[in-house]
Amino acid sequence: MKKIEERSIVVGVVGLGYVGLPLAVEKAKAGFKTIGFDVQAEKVDMVNAGKNYIGDIVDSDLEKLVKDDMLSATTDFSFVKDTDFIAICVPTPLDSHQEPDISYVKASTEAVSKYLTKDTMVVLESTTYPGTTEELIKPILEKGSGLKCGEDFYLGFSPERVDPGNLIYKTKNTPKVVGGIGREATEVIATMYRAVLEGDVHEVSSPAIAEMEKILENTYRNINIGLINELGRLCHEMGISVWEVVDAAKTKPYGFQAFYPGPGLGGHCIPLDPYYLTWKAREYGFHTTLIENSMVINDGQPSYCVDRAMHILNRHKKAINGAKVLVLGVAYKQDIDDYRESPAIHVIDELEKVGANVEFYDPWISQYRENGKTVIGLKEISPEIVASYDLVMVTTGHTNVDYEMVQKNAKAIFDTKNVMSMIADRGNIEVL
Repeated sequence: MKKIEERSIVVGVVGLGYVGLPLAVEKAKAGFKTIGFDVQAEKVDMVNAGKNYIGDIVDSDLEKLVKDDMLSATTDFSFVKDTDFIAICVPTPLDSHQEPDISYVKASTEAVSKYLTKDTMVVLESTTYPGTTEELIKPILEKGSGLKCGEDFYLGFSPERVDPGNLIYKTKNTPKVVGGIGREATEVIATMYRAVLEGDVHEVSSPAIAEMEKILENTYRNINIGLINELGRLCHEMGISVWEVVDAAKTKPYGFQAFYPGPGLGGHCIPLDPYYLTWKAREYGFHTTLIENSMVINDGQPSYCVDRAMHILNRHKKAINGAKVLVLGVAYKQDIDDYRESPAIHVIDELEKVGANVEFYDPWISQYRENGKTVIGLKEISPEIVASYDLVMVTTGHTNVDYEMVQKNAKAIFDTKNVMSMIADRGNIEVL
């Protein structure tokens, strides 16, 4: 506690992605010398050169921290021995069977365990199933280091809360939840976060509580988005605007939170986290019926959107097989360059399966990689370019696209994000 107060703690952050690099920057800005660890040499080189690659970080902050020798990066995990606090912030994707892939967490923990020293704080931030910290991380650290958790080192879980593109809440001011193995671990880890962050640090009684809390956050959103996606399908059949329904419902000042339909779910958390919970629930013979049903609805949205696109083209006497389709936006949310689990990419895949000739334009993303293949987007759109397509599908609601120009020149538009709601001439627009 005294070392935290004196800022003599050396921080290590494993994984320099959307979660890890912003955390490393905030730790360094708070006066803690910070070392970033990553297996990708390209990321390490960029950090050490003071070059930023994460949208939520101010370029000049990173450059200054590196210049002042407060932040550095390495692929060499032996430097773990020089740290007093280690945060593990690596990906937790799903495998080909839609089951948790904790290989990155396991490999990182094994690498840390070889160089773990007495009195070090270790915190897992990667989203995972309840029980991971105590059932997986603790034994690996104890075996690899020869140290005993609770006696020789502190261990806990503090879920990441990162919302790329959020203009209000960043790593610095977002409240944090901390659950450690034992009261002392919770106390010292929470104190460490309080020394860095402006948001409230909420302590819970165990890592499992903190792990389940994170799953709840995103499963709550998954279920409610599933509800509105299903309601949206019904509203379409009834000839009712689901967008107007939601806008009317949200005038109620209590008991309702607005969620909106879309082409599917994107990002690293909401589409994936419920699978971690349903997978773990099976260990107890428990079936998470409501959660699984919402996942089925949301996972089916890309196919539903393609079916709607097919009907739109039919009304224009055009078959989808061979049709030219322009997809506007492949980022998973507006005004960011992140396409992880983007539903737009799933929509493109489904369109191509039925024979459509698809191209995309995204002012934030010039290309994306999927299944080892790089897909290049259009560099720009113009009235002539838009007019050359049989259908324009809006799949991401970026604010820096000239939708009025698109509306004036497109043969047909399928707006899955309702970004053209303010355009008066709606003869060629259909919304989700």
